[in-house]
Amino acid sequence: MLRQQDVGHRIVVRRIVGIREGRPLFSDALGELVELTETHLTLATTQGRLRVPVTEVHRAKRVPPTRRPTASAVIELELASDEAWPAAVRDRLGDWLLRSAAGWSGRANSALPVGDPDRPLPAALDAVERWYADQGQPAMVNTPLPLAAPVGAELDARGWGSRPPVLVQTVALAAMPPAASTPAGSPPVELAAAPSDAWLAIAAGRKGGLPDAARHVLTAVARVRFAHVYADGRLVAIGRGTVTGRGRWLGLSLIEVVPDARRRGLAGRVVRALVDWGVAEGATHAFLQVEQRNTAAVTLYRRLGFTTHHTYLTRVAPD
Repeated sequence: MLRQQDVGHRIVVRRIVGIREGRPLFSDALGELVELTETHLTLATTQGRLRVPVTEVHRAKRVPPTRRPTASAVIELELASDEAWPAAVRDRLGDWLLRSAAGWSGRANSALPVGDPDRPLPAALDAVERWYADQGQPAMVNTPLPLAAPVGAELDARGWGSRPPVLVQTVALAAMPPAASTPAGSPPVELAAAPSDAWLAIAAGRKGGLPDAARHVLTAVARVRFAHVYADGRLVAIGRGTVTGRGRWLGLSLIEVVPDARRRGLAGRVVRALVDWGVAEGATHAFLQVEQRNTAAVTLYRRLGFTTHHTYLTRVAPD
């Protein structure tokens, strides 16, 4: 049966649609799982959204995507993402990227093994381990899948651990569903070229602190905007947008609403404001990264048209 970790993935559902001569009649549905509750599941199919009561589900399982992205497409997106989240300390191992940001965020503190490291794989991973030892921090490798599956297999053999899977999701900006009308009296989304102190405080609360290296990651991008939503003089929602990848990709990150202001549509409005800015900057596609287990965020982004392009695992060297 399905689990919350399957939200955002392609599934097939066999459901009971009737009874004939005492025997059940079945119908199959294929699509991306948008929502899973105790009472029903919702799929996004080619014919539209389909809501199926759990009592009608005979069988359901995850299935492979219709097509996998090409290696060049994964590399393009991973490099645009790296440009949007720049580590303060950087080096190269052939085409591979080595990144360090005082331990702040896995993405900015992991090697990115795309391309040719100019040496055999075991030697390349030995070099990664040495580089991070010189930085005084544990070695980590970000493995986009299925592109970096051979790297993952070698790390498995070395006993490396793994953080929770992350979905890299994308949408063509022209294909996003139209924005819902904004309720009268709703606070506006303000975009600024730099984050306010209150913005940084919310980000620090989410990420467990904000060292100087983190401020570099957040601000050292040529085209970046920080979304602020104030209610009664208090900052209640934030977001960050970047345009990278030769101007094609709008990157969305740190979409956050304070707990007592949630369920008011503020996260969606922050995304829309950043999308409008990205379109004005010439971006044609958007991407974001969300942990597979964060089902609330996955559901929100699915409603905005995002689908999973590929996944990645952050691998961590054993102690």
